[in-house]
Amino acid sequence: MTKTLCALFAGLALVSTAALAHAQTLPVPGVEAARDVAGAKEMPNPGIVHKVVFDMATEAKPTEVHPMLQAVARYVNTLAKTGVPAANRKVAVVFHQGATDYIMTGDAYKKRHDGQPNPNLGMIQALAKAGVDLRVCGQATLGRKIDAVDIMPEVQRDLWALTTIIALQQQGY
Repeated sequence: MTKTLCALFAGLALVSTAALAHAQTLPVPGVEAARDVAGAKEMPNPGIVHKVVFDMATEAKPTEVHPMLQAVARYVNTLAKTGVPAANRKVAVVFHQGATDYIMTGDAYKKRHDGQPNPNLGMIQALAKAGVDLRVCGQATLGRKIDAVDIMPEVQRDLWALTTIIALQQQGY
């Protein structure tokens, strides 16, 4: 009985260690990949390039990470978890309209939002580190009076969200 319990605990320790090691290797730390679904038919294909653009235009709760950024992180981690190599993960996020302020540096965001810290700062940095292409609509930054120096360095400012989305679509996104 003691040997059986020891073997059981050793097996659980190995599974826990493997799960922890896997979680730490996901591209976006702190965000889980999609859970496994037994018998799922549609799965990410590791052999193709996944070109995806996320159109982020809505405002969210000012104290929480935007749900779309959470979804992007989960998607990137799911691709990685299912064996899609980094070179085959081409993911872009285009910020505009109500989501424009989220690309502001911490200090600039606090000035604009009565001292409220930008809840999206860490997630945007983590997504950039994971290879996600982050873009902001230049027209929206002009309309919101956001200076170029107040845009996070991880985010590229383009002419207009519409031109960015169309250009990415023309590239197969």
